[in-house]
Amino acid sequence: MARLRQPCDWALVGGTVRTQDPQAPAARAVALAGDRIVAVGDNDEILELCDGSSRVVELNGALVLPGFMDSHFHFYETCFFRLGLDLSSVTGMEQLQQAVARQAARLPAGQWIWGNGWFEPAWPDCRLPGRRDLDAVAPEHPVLLWRADLHLAVANSRALEAAGIGQDTPNPGFGVIDRDGDRRPTGILRDLAINMVKKVMPRPESGKLEKALCELTSGLHACGITAVHDVHLMGGLDAPAALAFWQSARDKGLLKLRCWTSLAGEQLSLAAALGLKTGFGGDRLRIGHLKYFGDGSMGARTAWQLEPYRDGGTGMPLADPRQLVEEIRKAHASGLAVMVHAIGDRTCRMVIEAFAGLEQGAGCQRPALAHRIEHLQMVRRQDLDRLAGLNVVASVQPVNLADDIGMLEAALGPLARRCYVFKEMAAAGIPLVFGSDHPVCSFDPLLGIEAAVERRNRQGLPEGGWYPDQCLEVQEAIAAYTRTAAEAAGAGAWLGSITAGKKADLAVLDRDIGDGSGSISDTRVLMTFFDGELVFPAADETFLSPE
Repeated sequence: MARLRQPCDWALVGGTVRTQDPQAPAARAVALAGDRIVAVGDNDEILELCDGSSRVVELNGALVLPGFMDSHFHFYETCFFRLGLDLSSVTGMEQLQQAVARQAARLPAGQWIWGNGWFEPAWPDCRLPGRRDLDAVAPEHPVLLWRADLHLAVANSRALEAAGIGQDTPNPGFGVIDRDGDRRPTGILRDLAINMVKKVMPRPESGKLEKALCELTSGLHACGITAVHDVHLMGGLDAPAALAFWQSARDKGLLKLRCWTSLAGEQLSLAAALGLKTGFGGDRLRIGHLKYFGDGSMGARTAWQLEPYRDGGTGMPLADPRQLVEEIRKAHASGLAVMVHAIGDRTCRMVIEAFAGLEQGAGCQRPALAHRIEHLQMVRRQDLDRLAGLNVVASVQPVNLADDIGMLEAALGPLARRCYVFKEMAAAGIPLVFGSDHPVCSFDPLLGIEAAVERRNRQGLPEGGWYPDQCLEVQEAIAAYTRTAAEAAGAGAWLGSITAGKKADLAVLDRDIGDGSGSISDTRVLMTFFDGELVFPAADETFLSPE
């Protein structure tokens, strides 16, 4: 038995412990003391560590895993969106308008209305909303509503006016203002054009953001998540405020998550001048990667492709390729790891080439963490082979797959088979870490694991899986949310496996999701421990039995 010599606060016995520790992959019980795991072994060994104050949990066969890490989560932006309209359940234009009308009736004229989550491909007519649709129900309020993928938004006339967007306004770099036949803005804004409106919106109150943080954290705990990588949207508008937000939450004792917060690529010069390094911080808050964008999204047709979409166009880069290469080199030499958003196969090739060309000369302050490619949604085999020889992490979001199958087939035809090629990545030895891209998709890790393992849409189709040769094994998917995620974050020595001496971050599920029976997504999280504290459910005594 692996153990540290001290009495335990918690003894979890009678379960199936999948440790994610290659040296001791399975056990029956685990003991916690303070913020650490103190022993992993069989029931009798763990019970020997109990005294009169120990709390003993009879697991009755439940599955114990390390706490999940979501490696791509828009946390700060989610807190912001939680103060607005949740449009993820609207089923058409009429419902969208009704939601905006209700909000307008509650707010004084001139006050901003914002929201996110609408997704017109699922609507009966598949029509994008426009400014006139919003003007009809909120003529006296500026309105900005993000599509589910966050790469497209719609604004009404008041919001466009506030941003100074008119008939003669040029497109910003790496953004598009959609126009009608008379060159008037339709209200649809793509990628960096969204920031033209967002930057004139008022900042939300800090107290409301902190309340949203606490509520969101509770939701994460209910799904077994104990760590996140907070990744910012394009343009970096929120990155400085987000860092201050995280520090304030930590200082006030509100931070019951481990967070790696990204910096915007636009902040490279300032970060380097300040001497900031990737990995700086403590065990709850650390500086993560510098975030860059290579392109947009498949749904918005702004992902940059080698071949045209079936409905025309090849998307567009959201960074000058030469400048991006130079930025990556500067960051690398400054000890700052980078993460680059890359969706389309042309962008993935560009980014892989940039990483392959990094100078490894003497004097480089090599970052503490490996660089990352975010999404890597569509990648050609020859580019994947080249990536396999680099020290670069693939940060992917399998939960998106369930929503994307139909869209990818329509957009790409047979080329869609080059999307979400997780098995090829794993077989090539490329480190895989999983995230949700929330609020784009649900942050429930069990949905992500199921999507990676079964590769089916929300209706359970196609039977047998979409390109089933790319299905992962359950244990591979679990590792991408736990051990591999911790190692890629530079925390493998103290996080990511159930090993004596590591941090006591655990998730307890009601069944073993790797036994081949039952639905993975129907599995329930029974308990979550963070730093040795039971954070879900809140001290529910029904889980305790006397020693």
